[in-house]
Amino acid sequence: IMDKTPVIAVFDIGKTNKKIFLFDEHYHIVYTKSARFIETVDEDGYDCENIDSLRLSVFESLNEVLRISDFDIKAINFTSYGASLVYIDETGKPIAPLYNYLKPFPEKLRDEFYAKYGGCEKLSLETASPCSESLNAGLQLYRIKNEQPELFSRIKYALHLPQYMSSLITGNYYSDITSIGCHTHLWDFGKNDYHHWVYEEQLDKKLAPIFPSDKAVNSSFMGREYVEGIGLHDSSAALIPYLINFKEPFVLISTGTWCISLNPFNSNPITPEEIQMNCLCYLSYKGNPVKASRIFAGFKHEKETKRIADHFNANTSVFRTVDYDEILIQKLKEKGFSTKEKPKIPFADISLNEFADVEEAYHALMVEIISEQYRSTRKIIQETTKKIFVDGGFSKNEVYMNLLAKNFPDTEVYAASMAQATALGTALSIHHYWNSRPLPNDVIDLKYYSVPKCESA
Repeated sequence: IMDKTPVIAVFDIGKTNKKIFLFDEHYHIVYTKSARFIETVDEDGYDCENIDSLRLSVFESLNEVLRISDFDIKAINFTSYGASLVYIDETGKPIAPLYNYLKPFPEKLRDEFYAKYGGCEKLSLETASPCSESLNAGLQLYRIKNEQPELFSRIKYALHLPQYMSSLITGNYYSDITSIGCHTHLWDFGKNDYHHWVYEEQLDKKLAPIFPSDKAVNSSFMGREYVEGIGLHDSSAALIPYLINFKEPFVLISTGTWCISLNPFNSNPITPEEIQMNCLCYLSYKGNPVKASRIFAGFKHEKETKRIADHFNANTSVFRTVDYDEILIQKLKEKGFSTKEKPKIPFADISLNEFADVEEAYHALMVEIISEQYRSTRKIIQETTKKIFVDGGFSKNEVYMNLLAKNFPDTEVYAASMAQATALGTALSIHHYWNSRPLPNDVIDLKYYSVPKCESA
């Protein structure tokens, strides 16, 4: 009989794609499957995640991989996007929709909240999270308390999404520091505890006990025993492989719907200027603050490439293979498209008749995205930063990578192709509980981008 391969199963729940990965002891992906669900709507008709589909898919996927005779599942862990709370009752059953963090927040309630607790700027500084309405997950719970007191009274716990997913298997309810510490308005970074408004509103009673992100609990499913992590916020998870592999100061740009620049070596308290510029702090899985800045670039890229494709009657798949063209960049520069300054007219408002073809329009879009990326990353980068790593979708984008290298000529810029950093970090966070091999130091493949030549041409 063949020996079974010991593996860890990781569920990676993105806004668009939901995936399950199996990693072997060397952290190679030996199995993957992905799914997309149709969204549902909340009581106001606003789009939201279908929590039932999500729950069922966890059980189905686990059942499926358990039936594969080649693998021996030793451990399970979860990661997902932040700012999303699942409200459960005494029995662990969700009793409210998984509200969308883009859902507009009632102005009157927001203004009352800030008036009561010292204003937006003060709270932003103390919680290291810009005022961003429903993206501040703490405000979602505050809203329920005020708008749906009857529902609020039935809530046993408001669980962050990764911890809810984990509880489906363990039956244990926890909070984790990486989810609490990401733009939630819940955590006071100075006091290293929940902010006093959380206690005053008695929301702390609705938040499950905090459990270490790098520890695991014993659990069983379908008659088998596992160790299981309690789940991590995706941005913090993506950082873990880099923290394990690189000791000298770096910045990681984690790209997806949001492009988030993370600097785990910048521990300066956040300033009012930084808050104004959409900077924030995350907490790493070890509980250390990570200075970050973010832009909604993946979202913009998706929207605008569709517009370009429609205009030029092309298929959106063409954007996957556009080569970087320095001559086009120079041409666009003469037309006033600069990667350093803020564009005079946003790309979304420019008529596509301005451009000769798909390539030119696409390069113009990328120039604008990089000008935002440059300004965003520059806010958190330091003199001591030696390297910039890019992972996620844009790391495979030649135009993005070349323009980024060009904008940071004094820093080494790398596309990090690591299969699935977020899922990998989630697996690595509980390494010692299931894997007796040493931590791997070869999981990240780097591709160096030098500054494109013919600058003066």
